[in-house]
Amino acid sequence: MPQGQPSVVPDDGLTTRQRRNRPLVVVHTGIGKGKSTAAFGLALRAWNQGWPIGVFQFVKSAKWKVGEENALRVLGASGQGGTVDWHKMGEGWSWVQRDEQMDNEDKAREGWEQVKRDLAAETYRLYVLDEFAYPMHWGWVDTDEVVEVLRNRPGTQHVVITGRNAPEKLVEFADLVTDMSKVKHPMDAGQKGQKGIEW
Repeated sequence: MPQGQPSVVPDDGLTTRQRRNRPLVVVHTGIGKGKSTAAFGLALRAWNQGWPIGVFQFVKSAKWKVGEENALRVLGASGQGGTVDWHKMGEGWSWVQRDEQMDNEDKAREGWEQVKRDLAAETYRLYVLDEFAYPMHWGWVDTDEVVEVLRNRPGTQHVVITGRNAPEKLVEFADLVTDMSKVKHPMDAGQKGQKGIEW
């Protein structure tokens, strides 16, 4: 297994092993495709390690069947890796027809309250908060509160947050931030999303 070499070794009193096993806050943001896909890829790694996983999908419709949900549910029920719980907190797609989806505001707040309860109870080892950057960006959920809750979460709980326009305070706080930029996309040439690629 390749070993990365950190460019800085902080004077924090931790051993290399303690620092290596520190729980992370990860943010996948930007206008490019692949933010959720990368988070679900991370969930596959967590499943393989036997970690309990909680997926919280914000804003996306509860009726929308995504391939990652089916695959992770099957894996979670297989008994071969970690468990997977899937929670849907929305009524419509995240960045289309925003004015018609105001029910999402209440559902996003309810979803965040559930995440806080699960973090306090240490329910999962990995949390995928899919599209959660939107409720913060739109002011539905207070970013300062999110950062404070994540800063004080107990145990070794990793949290991955996806979505465009991640608030700067969250970006500054997070341990790992990836900004997905777009170079080209089939939609630029008039092609709509397709099975197996977008869902």
